[in-house]
Amino acid sequence: MPFIQEPPRLGNQYHDDRVLRAFLTRTLPPDSLREIEPALEHMGELAAGRLFELSQTYRNAEPQLVHWDPWGNRIDEIRVTPAWQEYARVAVEAGLVATAFERRHGEYARVHQMALVHLFHPSSQVYTCPLAMTDGAARTLELHARPALRERVLPRLLARDPQRAWTAGQWMTERIGGSDVGLSETVARQSAEGWRLYGIKWFTSAATADVALTLARPEGNGPGGRGLAMFYLEQRLPDGRRNGIRVLRLKEKLGTRALPTAELELDGTLAEPVAGLTHGTRNITTMLNLTRTWNAVCAGASMRRGVALARDYARRRTAFGAPLARQPLHLDTLAGMQAETEAVCNLVFHTVHLLGREETDRIRDEERALLRLLLSICKLITAKQAIAVVSEAIEAIGGAAYMEDTGLPMLLRDTHVLSIWEGTTNVLALDALRTSAREGGLTAFLQAVRARTAAAVHPTLTAPARTALAAIDRAEAWLASTQRRGLPALEAGARRFALTLGRTMELALLIEAAQWAIEHQRDGRAASAAVRFASAGVDCLDAPDDCEEPNRLLGMDDETPL
Repeated sequence: MPFIQEPPRLGNQYHDDRVLRAFLTRTLPPDSLREIEPALEHMGELAAGRLFELSQTYRNAEPQLVHWDPWGNRIDEIRVTPAWQEYARVAVEAGLVATAFERRHGEYARVHQMALVHLFHPSSQVYTCPLAMTDGAARTLELHARPALRERVLPRLLARDPQRAWTAGQWMTERIGGSDVGLSETVARQSAEGWRLYGIKWFTSAATADVALTLARPEGNGPGGRGLAMFYLEQRLPDGRRNGIRVLRLKEKLGTRALPTAELELDGTLAEPVAGLTHGTRNITTMLNLTRTWNAVCAGASMRRGVALARDYARRRTAFGAPLARQPLHLDTLAGMQAETEAVCNLVFHTVHLLGREETDRIRDEERALLRLLLSICKLITAKQAIAVVSEAIEAIGGAAYMEDTGLPMLLRDTHVLSIWEGTTNVLALDALRTSAREGGLTAFLQAVRARTAAAVHPTLTAPARTALAAIDRAEAWLASTQRRGLPALEAGARRFALTLGRTMELALLIEAAQWAIEHQRDGRAASAAVRFASAGVDCLDAPDDCEEPNRLLGMDDETPL
């Protein structure tokens, strides 16, 4: 007898997403929500239907690099899949970048945009990567570029016509490494035609982008990030020839295999400075803040997809005489995954809303300080949670989910990159530590957590609120005491500190959402999520305080083999 299991199925991904819909209902003005809901419903249908089918059909298809044409001309053409071309069309027509800049709903434009992205991402084979960089480049040019450059390029990046729309890349990673971009070796030289760039960009995602922002060191500048400049370049010259860009090879990666990621050589690439000839790493921060936000949104979307598939499968799969949906241990596992996913959704969209308030000059000083800290914390913690929950979803479905033709292994592989892109967990933890210690971010953070827990009056939420307050008090005390012990001790505990802040804010926002759901919808599911999330632990600071302990454990302070 053949092996047959009924596969999990997806319904309209907007209709089925209680947490997203609740956030939008309590955050957006009713008129704005009524206006944008048809677009969300349409994207929810696409994500469960045609886009999902494309991602499954083309799961093994990868971009191809053609170095030479039939007549011996070097063309370095990257050919993407039909699915990739369709994702591009849908994204442009749906305004997945443009919506944020049209600002039809003011401070809520970012929420509108990222709700669309949340629905689109899991069925797009990470087409969200070029979209994120396009968004970041558009905002950077909007803020920093000369009027002539801005007026020429921005309409193309924000177009809703696929025939006119451009995508942008963010080319920073070089052979010497990724996170420490101050070590970049690409050189910028003046020529009669303008600035020309020379160097190797070792890892460029979305290598088919029409334009890119990149870093290079003008000749004569000093070392480090201050000596770098941010440049704008286009892949092709006005006559259609490549702009001094050679595609050396496509990268063979663990995941994101539909995404054309390449190693590029810039050999006299014409480019123009965007914001002066120094402080390139500082000037590209605008782009990084947005790509990190996209990273967090995609993490939450991947979690939501994993849980949706695992929940539906639990209703269809019978084992040991009963559907999985009626087996207490399996339900307990799914409930833990759901609680983590709800926590991430609330943190991500709260951060997105603050970003929208900043972009429309509606933000208060304390909110700006909070946003600065959340941009690092939100990205680092959601990436770690996404990997854990998507992995758990595969286990919850079982052996069938380990098979490539179900598409679930692709979901897990594509999720793994989220903890690496746009700054690793440790890089962002150190950034969060600096922000907490120097920029007033921790004060605003503490106030936000305490205000949300104080608003929780339902008895179910009393214990979770105490857990959140205890964790934030512990984090505040840890920072004060460890500062006195010096920088090595602070850096050794930075990850645990940042994770504690992240989980505490997630719990506080869950509590706020739960109180609202009880009062306005007579719905206790968010409260159950808050209780379960609190029971899983939010204080991650328990570890040896001796910053030399890792050296002793790993044998890194001598030449003794492990």
